[in-house]
Amino acid sequence: MCTYITEKIAVEGSAKGASGWIKVTEGSGKVGTIGYCSGGRQSFLSAVSLDLDAAVDCYGAFISGEVPEGHPLKVGPILDKTPNLSCPLLGLFGAEDKYPSPEHVAELEEALKANGKTYEFHSYPGAGHSFFAVDRPAYRPEAAMDGWNKIFTFYARYLTT
Repeated sequence: MCTYITEKIAVEGSAKGASGWIKVTEGSGKVGTIGYCSGGRQSFLSAVSLDLDAAVDCYGAFISGEVPEGHPLKVGPILDKTPNLSCPLLGLFGAEDKYPSPEHVAELEEALKANGKTYEFHSYPGAGHSFFAVDRPAYRPEAAMDGWNKIFTFYARYLTT
């Protein structure tokens, strides 16, 4: 619980300051988040803590599912925050990923459905964790390019006036 509170304060404080600045200084006044791996979790956390217009979760780990014993990340699932989701959520996942696994993604999808949330999920066969990372062996160019197209389309739908 202590780790979640620390994470929430750090993420929410930073995201709140940034989104407030964007809303008053940028064109449309709409704010979206995006994150990869733990950043995907933080994008979701921002979207359940703040009033945002769009959020993108690229293989965010441990929104659902338990962190295995001995894992260096000391957080717990935040699926129970789903009712507070303030905006549409785009999720991009690797079908071969362990964190989040396809089962974790299905659990998140069920929570979104149960709470009547707007979301769009895509899973890429043959892709694991970090498939967007061009400097890693896990990079999957076709999945990444398709993912970028989906991100741009999603943001155009929800962040433009």
